[in-house]
Amino acid sequence: MAEHFDVLIVGAGLSGIGAAWHLQQRCPDKTYAILEGRDAIGGTWDLFRYPGIRSDSDMYTLGYSFRPWREAKAIADGPSILNYVRATANEGGIQQHIRFRHRVVRSDWSSSDARWTVTTERKQDDGANVTTTFTCNFLFVCAGYYRYENGYMPDFPGLASFGGKLVHPQAWPEDLDYADKRVVVIGSGATAVTIVPEMARTAKHVTMLQRSPTYVVSRPAEDKMANWLRRNLPAKLAYSIVRWRNVLMGMYIFRMARKRPEKMRAFILDQVRKELGPDYDVDRHFSPKYNPWDQRMCLVPDGDLFNAIKDKRASVVTDTIEAIDTTGVKLSSGQHLDADIIVSATGLELQFMGGMAVTVDGKAADPQSMLTYKGMMYSDVPNLATAFGYTNASWTLKCDLTCEYVCRLINYMDRHGYHSATPKVSDKDIKPAPWMDFTSGYVQRGIDRFPRQGEHKPWRLHQNYALDLLNLRYSAVTDGEMTFA
Repeated sequence: MAEHFDVLIVGAGLSGIGAAWHLQQRCPDKTYAILEGRDAIGGTWDLFRYPGIRSDSDMYTLGYSFRPWREAKAIADGPSILNYVRATANEGGIQQHIRFRHRVVRSDWSSSDARWTVTTERKQDDGANVTTTFTCNFLFVCAGYYRYENGYMPDFPGLASFGGKLVHPQAWPEDLDYADKRVVVIGSGATAVTIVPEMARTAKHVTMLQRSPTYVVSRPAEDKMANWLRRNLPAKLAYSIVRWRNVLMGMYIFRMARKRPEKMRAFILDQVRKELGPDYDVDRHFSPKYNPWDQRMCLVPDGDLFNAIKDKRASVVTDTIEAIDTTGVKLSSGQHLDADIIVSATGLELQFMGGMAVTVDGKAADPQSMLTYKGMMYSDVPNLATAFGYTNASWTLKCDLTCEYVCRLINYMDRHGYHSATPKVSDKDIKPAPWMDFTSGYVQRGIDRFPRQGEHKPWRLHQNYALDLLNLRYSAVTDGEMTFA
């Protein structure tokens, strides 16, 4: 017989551990388990091991609302974030609820039983997979938005002929020795701007090869005001003040980028010119063709990327790849970049709900036919929520609100004797739109695997913390679009 829980959480990463904490505090009578496909807590922060791995959001907003960040650095490294997540699990007694090596492959809803049957594959030490099933009343998927097994690797012409080492950041070799080596990092996103200055500390030279530029902004790794407040105020109060300051500042910057993109663009590029000096070709290497926040901007703590460029330990080349040969990369301009190591920081493969198959009463649930409800639930899919963060702010801000709402919904159902809650679209003429309007390559490659959003609430996906705060924390659970049974 399948083991039964009131709630099953999928994923033991940053949002999964947060979901468990909220559930314990807000629904203390509920039984739950966390199904984690890997053998460790941490998700992204345990998976990625490349040099310099860090957050590109400050920890006062990436951290949990209920657990203050107490370290000096606001822009934290990966190991520090991983310790924070694991400490949260330990302090909350959450670890005992985790079933490691349980990868969810399908989830089937039965209206007659008002429950999910969740099928997992559990990898044993000998490599064999054992199928295990669980049942639950509510399924909360905190599996992120990308495929853990592999990242995106373009089919570069001539790649097989390269005589050096090819590495993807998502599968970084522990024994990779890059000291005194020539390194080419292909990419211009957050991963590339993190790896380049870190590898440049010991490599012979590191070249960041980009097809097109990204907006890059520098910010101090330590927040002086936050550290002063931590020394002089109770930890939770100091944390709350800085968190709200950063939230409001982020919302203001995003609004300015949308309202006055040319002014924001000029400001960002002026800051880069101050970092790199008047002789550097900022327009070629750091001036994107798109407006600020049409794609996510890259953050560099204490200007580390700019410092590596100024010190001649790193350089940026903006060009396209004609081919890869035995000794490096041949560019369309005719230039050749010699390389002992090529790092393909070419992005992620998007994946919805960890790749699990979902059926409702025997019928496959097609993501493209769904509309997202409040950015977390889906039309005609009962008792299922997902934790997704923001594209223009810290991931955890939205996930925290999502967890609060899920707990409110479960408690409401209990009070009224309901067994299921299903979002239903009442406006049959509603026009669907893509899940996200980001122009980033990884989004455009995989957005057709995700549900869509509608043109008005509650089907509209807000990228605004203040609006979500009102909609998820304070608005009524009953809104005419949620059907209870």
